[in-house]
Amino acid sequence: MNTARLIQQEQPAAGLAAVHSRFPFVGRQKEIEWLSELHAKRKHVLILGPAGVGKSALVRQVRERLSLVVSGRSDHLGEVCDELEPQFGLSGAGLRLLRRKQRVREGVAAAGRTVVFDGVGWTGPKVASFFESVMERAPMWICTRSELAHDIGHFWPLLVRFERVEVRAFHLSETKALVEAAIAAGRVPAEVAEIVEWLQRRSGGVARVVCELLAELASGHYDVRRAFDLKLLDLDRRIHQAVPNGVDRAPRRRD
Repeated sequence: MNTARLIQQEQPAAGLAAVHSRFPFVGRQKEIEWLSELHAKRKHVLILGPAGVGKSALVRQVRERLSLVVSGRSDHLGEVCDELEPQFGLSGAGLRLLRRKQRVREGVAAAGRTVVFDGVGWTGPKVASFFESVMERAPMWICTRSELAHDIGHFWPLLVRFERVEVRAFHLSETKALVEAAIAAGRVPAEVAEIVEWLQRRSGGVARVVCELLAELASGHYDVRRAFDLKLLDLDRRIHQAVPNGVDRAPRRRD
């Protein structure tokens, strides 16, 4: 399968948000400060990092401090309009896509706020052209897995105009901070603190995977001191990731 097409298969931002929002936001202070500075300077920004690392969570955190317009979908122009129109007080009902795009561009120019496109993958000519038109009217941030031409598509030549902010996987200390915050908030049992290193190894420091494992542990049905239970924990996580609405999330009894 073409790599350019693979990049589009990331879980929708809304799905990731549901997992991340269950647990406290930790770390990323340097990234938040850097994005705040770039926002003040009205710079275009490329937020770069692998799937699940926490790009969307970072944007949500920054959005609490700064004035941003955010599109969680970026594959098709109709979906982009669906996301942006309500934020500009617009309705696209009964309008052709061309007119909707024109009105969104007008809204971008009038608002003057930074526009964020999350989950950007392969961009065809029409999407790339629309993105460029947004750049001409306001600062623009894009969240993407890759900055390579064969991954990001027709928008690639314009990346030279963007400042780069890379979101990396958690270090052990950051995973530990997330676990401690989740325990303090009463989201997971206190004994989860005993398996921080296991969580780091199993997740590779990918924030989404850490949160998915914590979501399973929130049930309290796993004995974290038993290797067998930890294997079942990871298996349950993978099942629920693959079939999020088709499997009862209550773990099997560990008799």
